[in-house]
Amino acid sequence: MNIAEALAQAGSLLAENGVPNARMDAVVLVKFVTGYDNAFQVAHPEIELIGSQEQILNDAVGRRTAREPLQYITGHQEFYGIDFEVTPDVLIPRPETEILVERAIEILKNTDQPRLCDIGTGSGCIVISILQNITDARALAVDVSLQAIEVARRNAVKIGVNNSLNLLVSDVFDSVVAEKFDVIVSNPPYVPETDLPGLQSEVRDHEPLLALTGGAKGLDIIGKLIEQAPEYLIASGTMLIEIGFNQSEKVEQMFDRSIWSDVEFVADLQGIPRIVVAVKH
Repeated sequence: MNIAEALAQAGSLLAENGVPNARMDAVVLVKFVTGYDNAFQVAHPEIELIGSQEQILNDAVGRRTAREPLQYITGHQEFYGIDFEVTPDVLIPRPETEILVERAIEILKNTDQPRLCDIGTGSGCIVISILQNITDARALAVDVSLQAIEVARRNAVKIGVNNSLNLLVSDVFDSVVAEKFDVIVSNPPYVPETDLPGLQSEVRDHEPLLALTGGAKGLDIIGKLIEQAPEYLIASGTMLIEIGFNQSEKVEQMFDRSIWSDVEFVADLQGIPRIVVAVKH
């Protein structure tokens, strides 16, 4: 089987099984198996697959037709211009989370030797992206999942920020010793449990539920963050949290204005309030 035949067969199987963007996914899977990018595939359709590549491709296509996310099959996802390892133990990084990273960098770039804390780090995409851009920063990143912490550790080593990052298994702040941070960031579980059945099967059936759902209304972990974070922030320190659709009004009501001096919501490209930025008195 050559590249042209592999693309045609993979694309047809994916399309027949209702996979969105079947042709694009076929290109990604052929690259995953052969190492040949899209430009090479177009220029050299006659190149034959070798050894076990055809079987590996068939297996990968089978996984994708079962709606396993492409990122878990290839083991990669780009975020903030960085290639991150992802596994089924971590949430797949989303483009909207880059808004949180951008705002955190904006805050920290004028801070001398800043201290940063990332709650629910998953793959480490948020904290690692910040550390790569704020080179004098030091960070603590926590996750309730040991498996997620190990993924974040491998990413930190690969990207070269591991000397600036301490990783810890912790349920929110439970295992964090008394320490003050300039900025706390989090992309917590915020999907209401009642919304789970309506999610895409790629998300509902394959991404870790622990990283997706935040209780009945999706606000359990967000509430813990708002309640507990002041103890770990310096005066005038900032917390940034990603939130879900239609949650901004409820989240705003959670902030005690005697503790928090400013609460702002940053919208994503769809105009949905996506990041809450709160400053401690």
